[in-house]
Amino acid sequence: MIAETVQTSPFMEQPDPGLIFGSTPGMHEVRCTLERALEDGLPVLIEGESGTGKEVIGRFLHRYSARRDGPFVKVNCGAMPVRQLESEIFGHGTGIFEAEETKSAIGTASNGTLFFDEIGEADVDLQQRLIRTFHASRSEIQRGAGQKEVSARFVCASTIDLNSKGRDNALLSELMRCFGYRVRLLPLRDRRGDLPQLCAYLAKRFARNFGRPVPHLDPAVLEAFGQWNWPGNIRELENWIARIVVFGTEEAILAGARQRGNKVDGASRRHRATRINMSFVRRSRRNR
Repeated sequence: MIAETVQTSPFMEQPDPGLIFGSTPGMHEVRCTLERALEDGLPVLIEGESGTGKEVIGRFLHRYSARRDGPFVKVNCGAMPVRQLESEIFGHGTGIFEAEETKSAIGTASNGTLFFDEIGEADVDLQQRLIRTFHASRSEIQRGAGQKEVSARFVCASTIDLNSKGRDNALLSELMRCFGYRVRLLPLRDRRGDLPQLCAYLAKRFARNFGRPVPHLDPAVLEAFGQWNWPGNIRELENWIARIVVFGTEEAILAGARQRGNKVDGASRRHRATRINMSFVRRSRRNR
């Protein structure tokens, strides 16, 4: 099944909002917009590069909304052929809300949040059905009390810049107009000031998950992290911190240096990874 009801687990814990948004002004604006979005059920679009935490933001909206006690259901729009995907989302009913009574993502997310990942990969037919669904949900919200409640809050995420793509696509432009709120998450390279807090949090989280002691993150490591461009964003940082927790700083850095050194691509040259990583090792040894 494409639709996935996301349950809370040690590896999917929701960080504190202060950590999610950090201290970067651009992320502060994102937080202000999302806090306004908590007050109603209008559809939300979250855009950003891969690994910037779009699902974390979606779960933030769910956790702090009136639907927090309902399910959080995730659907990957790029995972399956369109007909199977439509069946997963809408069930086999013909109406917009009729599918709530069938085994469908919309029905499963009743009174909760339905998170569409990579909405930009949806094909034309699916986009048309989503537009009708989003319009219907907006109409139900605007009617107010005494009318039929909207079954789920729709939150969508996209790695693709839908605004640029929609300039030559009338249907996509119409889909974009369905969203009550739109936010763009900053890449990690544009919020480097948040790195120390993110690293400390991840070190504690992975140490607890793996049953290891919390590692000491050498200032040289943090300094070098601050020089990287982080193409994988927070997801890449998670992988590095998990590796440090399991293998130790020197072993993790040496492994990364060997991997990057064996494949010299544009990212490797840009990050100067091998030289920086080896400086971790030399400085860590001197500080012992």
